[in-house]
Amino acid sequence: MPEPIKVIIAGAGIAGLVAALAMIARGMDVTIYEQASELKELGAGVQLSANGTRVLIGLGLGEAMEAIACTPVSKQIRLWNTGQSWNAFDLGKTSVARFGAPYWLVHRGDFHRVLVAAVQAAAPGCIMTSARCVGFSQDADGVTLQLEGGRTARGDVLIAGDGVHSVVRGGLYGATQAQFLGIAAWRGLVPVERLPAHMQVMVGTNWVGPGGHIVTYPVHGGTLLNFVGAIERENWPVESWTEAGTHAECLADFVGWHEDIQTIIRCMDVPYKWALLGRDPLPNYARNRVALIGDAAHPTLPFMAQGANMAIEDGVVLARALEEFDDVTEALKRFDVARVERTTKIVQAATDNAKRFHNPAMADPVTAAAYVDREWSPDKVSDRYDWVFEYDPWTVAI
Repeated sequence: MPEPIKVIIAGAGIAGLVAALAMIARGMDVTIYEQASELKELGAGVQLSANGTRVLIGLGLGEAMEAIACTPVSKQIRLWNTGQSWNAFDLGKTSVARFGAPYWLVHRGDFHRVLVAAVQAAAPGCIMTSARCVGFSQDADGVTLQLEGGRTARGDVLIAGDGVHSVVRGGLYGATQAQFLGIAAWRGLVPVERLPAHMQVMVGTNWVGPGGHIVTYPVHGGTLLNFVGAIERENWPVESWTEAGTHAECLADFVGWHEDIQTIIRCMDVPYKWALLGRDPLPNYARNRVALIGDAAHPTLPFMAQGANMAIEDGVVLARALEEFDDVTEALKRFDVARVERTTKIVQAATDNAKRFHNPAMADPVTAAAYVDREWSPDKVSDRYDWVFEYDPWTVAI
């Protein structure tokens, strides 16, 4: 029997863990190197649409995910100041009926724990912590990952799931700074029991308004409400999404917004500041024996709710390519061809949504409702989202 392909993965986030699961299931020898000293994710929400959940179910995680996920009835649009609401699209059973898989709302920490447990069960000991990637080199026979402290790891292929500040991306394409995209965000979690009864509902809500928008949805078994409030800014000095702010600062950014928003902010445990960063799109995600996945490959504004889903897709498509093609460089070329066009289109769609969600037409009481009627008409919503949700990483051509 030939030796199994030896895969090195930099980063034990969503991208790296899903890729590892898909590759271990195909008999590959996988080791993940994670810079953090312990495996955990900070509290925040993640939306998993059918294109992502069909992967998780296919990887055998359906039962574990159902135990932690909220399944929303619908996604609604609300006007920033009046609270007038529109149904954007039905979810729940409708997602399963139309797209073949559910739509889940999850706490990032809960999701990460499910993935870590699955990887550790499939390949005990394959995740190395306190292992910060500082560089790499590759040759005709393999690739060497360089770790902080002088350690190295050798394999047949290196998969970089090391995020928007990816060291590996810098090594492939030159070191550049991630750029502030002109939008700052507040995020936080609210115990649902603190909220009025009319706000304790199993729906995702997108509040849209001039110069900003807010997304809320339940997570952690419906006991917490996830809040992300985006506001346009000329500058924002804070890159980290773990920088604590104050309730007064957050409220000041949403003066004039509906009382429901004021209530959520006041009930939040801690409001965190977060600068939305991006990089110029890449023409390809792989060179020779090294491939980028997730935010290392295609960082995006979170306004299509597809960052995690794209990372999930990447992992399965890459695992399929490595299984199908004996030559690693050919496999990565096929992965590239399969992924660049789709992910670039999603990143652009998220940028377009920023303009849609923040349109100045919503400042005018005369034009606001008509604008939402037009931009979230059923036909337009279908055009924007159906092609995203229909995608199947298990069967897409490689």
